[in-house]
Amino acid sequence: MLAPLVVLTVLLLLADAAAALGGVTDRLRGAVSAVLGPAEGLASAAGGNLADAARGLTGGTCEQTEALRRENDALRLQAASGDDDRRRAAELDGLLRVAGLGGYRVVPARVVAVAQRQDDAHRVTVDAGTRDGVRPEMTVLDGDGLVGRVLRAGPTTADVLLVTDPDFSVGVRLERTGRIGVATGAGDDPMHLNLLDAQTDVQPGARLVTLGSEGDRPFVPGVPVGEVRSVQISPGTLSRSGTVAPFVDPGTLDLVGVVVQAPRTDPRDAVLPPKPTKTATSTPGTP
Repeated sequence: MLAPLVVLTVLLLLADAAAALGGVTDRLRGAVSAVLGPAEGLASAAGGNLADAARGLTGGTCEQTEALRRENDALRLQAASGDDDRRRAAELDGLLRVAGLGGYRVVPARVVAVAQRQDDAHRVTVDAGTRDGVRPEMTVLDGDGLVGRVLRAGPTTADVLLVTDPDFSVGVRLERTGRIGVATGAGDDPMHLNLLDAQTDVQPGARLVTLGSEGDRPFVPGVPVGEVRSVQISPGTLSRSGTVAPFVDPGTLDLVGVVVQAPRTDPRDAVLPPKPTKTATSTPGTP
């Protein structure tokens, strides 16, 4: 539509330049207006409709994008919740397995606070207390093994001293041989191990469980503690020393169990998980 308008404008300018045309120019202008007036209105209406359509399209796209974003956020939250539920279910299964194998009656609790590291202290707070039967000097464990012992207990919460705390120590028994010793926390380093018999032959990889305390306080027997990393003879002593990697990682604690009733009999090594079997490998040329 613009091309005819441009041509007619040029013609009008030429007509104005010709003075002799006089009234012809006016009549020509009127004819052009009569012919092109409806066309101009049609062009204006079409442009307005296109603008409205563009605005509608843009607005609809924005609304659709926002709706998709909200749906995507909801799906992400749902997926995260599903992963968290599966993790918690796995932790609960592990805790129930340990409690069942050992014959421990436990009160489940969640870690709700971590104490600030002062003087290398390693402590957490759980959401179970005296109202749940929790008392000081009770064993705390999870699906992997020994977590620590209860230091203090209030009505609804309790403070737990972790196995990694330098003030923590527990009597331990070696798997199968039954040799005994003491494991002590060492902060972020592996636990220290002191075996009472220097003649004890211990190899790296040997596993330890709690020896148990008199009256089952603070430790019940048979709870997995850790795996021996190294052993050496202490000069001038009648004992062997070494290091132990705890089964429990304090940095990932969530669901734990406070043992409120000890087993009737010592489970010994029954709570330890089965050792992974080594798969035989064949060399080229051998069947």
